[in-house]
Amino acid sequence: MGKNTQFHCQQCGSVYPKWSGRCEACSAWNSIVEEQISSRPSLAKSAKSARKIEFYSFTDQKNDQETKRLLSGISEFDRVTGGGIVPGSAILIGGDPGIGKSTLLLQIACSISRRKNQTIYITGEESGDQVRLRGQRLGISNTNINVATATNATDISETIKRTPELELIIIDSIQTMYLPALDSSPGTVSQVRASAQELIQAAKTNDTALIFVGHVTKDGAIAGPRVLEHMVDSVLHFEGDRSHHFRILRGIKNRFGATDEIGVFEMTATGLNEISNPSELFLGERKNEMAGTAIFAAIEGSRPLLVEIEALVAPSPLASPRRNVVGWESSRLAMLTAVLEARCGIPLSGRDIFLNVAGGMKIQEPAADLAVAAALISSVRNHPLPDRSVFFGEVALSSQIRQVSQAEQRLKEAKKLGFEKAFLPRPMKRNKINADLQLTYSENLSDLIDILDRIS
Repeated sequence: MGKNTQFHCQQCGSVYPKWSGRCEACSAWNSIVEEQISSRPSLAKSAKSARKIEFYSFTDQKNDQETKRLLSGISEFDRVTGGGIVPGSAILIGGDPGIGKSTLLLQIACSISRRKNQTIYITGEESGDQVRLRGQRLGISNTNINVATATNATDISETIKRTPELELIIIDSIQTMYLPALDSSPGTVSQVRASAQELIQAAKTNDTALIFVGHVTKDGAIAGPRVLEHMVDSVLHFEGDRSHHFRILRGIKNRFGATDEIGVFEMTATGLNEISNPSELFLGERKNEMAGTAIFAAIEGSRPLLVEIEALVAPSPLASPRRNVVGWESSRLAMLTAVLEARCGIPLSGRDIFLNVAGGMKIQEPAADLAVAAALISSVRNHPLPDRSVFFGEVALSSQIRQVSQAEQRLKEAKKLGFEKAFLPRPMKRNKINADLQLTYSENLSDLIDILDRIS
């Protein structure tokens, strides 16, 4: 079979006819590598080997039966996957180095194997002794999990086909796998794509669940070709700050459940522990009567949780004041500060602004606008916000406070944790809110400032 040469970007998978020092798609430098790829077979040969496709109907008896999911024994992981692992599905888990991906998957594999479900853990980065030592540290070395060190995707695929009772196989990591038929080295775009396709096809044929570990780039994206994320059924991202003891498993894609679902874990010396009530974790060290802090009632997937937002506004000796943001979008902060100064007269120009979401939590929804604005106002005036109060609402460029979804769930979570007041946008008549809290509605930020002035 003939060979030809292509140049692939190892960061985003873009293809170029010749080498270049910088990828035009992702702007990465020195990421383009030459790879040898096999030429496609002729159309005539493909036509001879073609066959008619077999179709299935929604009324087939097999489709009428509800798919029985494989429970991992870790409820936070099952929540993110939509209620358990679907047999024959492929899951990709990415995260920063040392964040706990291998620890989580080893705990899942041992939990499943305790129920006498056959599980295989294949590592291409560690030896079997290293995995066993980690299992002893985690206190899970007495399970009947099968561990192997292998990087040949063809051998692993054949193992899956010859083990019909196999229910789960974990590959740590996909970047270490290779196919001998390709000349490129492991980790390249062609090897990652081809190895993943080989393993996914074998797993789906055998109705075996497959979990990949994926490396990430410096920007947090999963390394390798973007097509890898399209090939799998679910993409999960394991995130957290090493300076904090908790980790968040976030669903990015899920064909068998809701996306944007999160699971919260705490990293300890004996592994990852589940956090059933993350709001208490994020608010555990909070002190009352502190200016510049506000409690935001957030929604992550279907889970409501409360997080603390901290703001510090101080005079700046610099010509260009600093805007440091941790856990929120810096562009959103720039918009909000402009609205506060232009529409409400809050003096923020010429001042440094530091914003932090306590605990290392990352907030993405615009409903945090009202809580951030309240924290900034409190910091500028050096006056604490009302005690045991929560804030949520989206702020428009006109300073109008807009409604957000699932308001009742946010308020129920606040009530459960002992909060008594809530500041939120005024709902429409058809969206009546029933909550056992003192609700304070604001049409715009000016109304919020007037209300806070009266309370103080």
